[in-house]
Amino acid sequence: MQFLFAYHTSAMTSNHTSSDRFRTSIVPPRIDLFSDTVTRPTQTMRAAMAEAEVGDEQRGEDPTVNRLRERVCELLGTEDALFLPSGTMCNQISLRVHCAPGDEIITDVSAHVRHYESGGPAALSGVNITTVTGTDGVFSAAQMLQALRPDDNHFPPSRAVVLEQTANLPGGVVWPLEAMRDVCATAEKHGLRSHLDGARLFNAVVADGVPAADYCALFDSVWIDFTKGLGAPVGAALAGSADFIRRAWRFKHQFGGAMRQSGVIAAAALYALDHHIDRLAEDHRNARRFAEAIAGVPGLTVEPVHTNMVFFQVADASGFAKATLAHGVQFSVVGPNRLRAVTHLDVTASQVDEAAEVVRRVAVSWSA
Repeated sequence: MQFLFAYHTSAMTSNHTSSDRFRTSIVPPRIDLFSDTVTRPTQTMRAAMAEAEVGDEQRGEDPTVNRLRERVCELLGTEDALFLPSGTMCNQISLRVHCAPGDEIITDVSAHVRHYESGGPAALSGVNITTVTGTDGVFSAAQMLQALRPDDNHFPPSRAVVLEQTANLPGGVVWPLEAMRDVCATAEKHGLRSHLDGARLFNAVVADGVPAADYCALFDSVWIDFTKGLGAPVGAALAGSADFIRRAWRFKHQFGGAMRQSGVIAAAALYALDHHIDRLAEDHRNARRFAEAIAGVPGLTVEPVHTNMVFFQVADASGFAKATLAHGVQFSVVGPNRLRAVTHLDVTASQVDEAAEVVRRVAVSWSA
């Protein structure tokens, strides 16, 4: 998938801006496959939010937030957890805890922390990023070792390795447990911390049947997102050892993540954990359904489907997305010739079929 990375240096910014403009369309799309972040809280989730007990979260006095932290620890097998406004903040706090200014992290070339967090590692923690090119976002311990800096005053010290589950840009790819274990064990042997960007960790859990705690046991820090496939409106949870979370609390405050009566949004996250994990399998089925429906359409190349994402290539991704949006179907543009469709709880199987029909009609009109 070498084509995946070519656009990052030449066209990524302009195309990402184009897709952002689509989000401000006057007419909302009938079928929104832009991302699983577009999900809206269900009525039963809203009811849970309305009934939530609340208190001062920053002082540890919000009972709903405290229940959420306990639930996260149970699911992930960690000592402690911290409720935060966003996954990006989870990543950035983790790097701030693990690294000192001038240190370097190792991650895949496609990593979210490299591309989509506004230069946060450099701006907030003074951290360098060096990359390896894995296979569909999955790299080996040997590749990581090749990126490891020698112990020399001329070089930034290698301090941490960051893995992403699932790997978004390569196609929602699931890291195999053994590959993770090999990388993390090698990192520990060489004095590196291991951090898991678990934005879609539960998609991997549902796809491969590996418990979340088995993945998380390998890492010094992990986080999960409530606003993607789980469908909550706000929030993520950072987890790790008691000492790690103790240190993370300071940066939560420093980075502007202090919250007060946040039990209202924590209730949505609790509801999502109780009701929306198993149903991710439906999103995976719908993604495969969509991919199969558009396979063979003239002018399109459909990439393999791993979880809830379908990437497909066309001659002009931006133009194609505008054309489908005119028919009420929205995709995200992730490269000059690459589009992404993400299935989620607000998209039904019949809507997937309708979206596929729109893609076929647009493709035929373009080739006419």
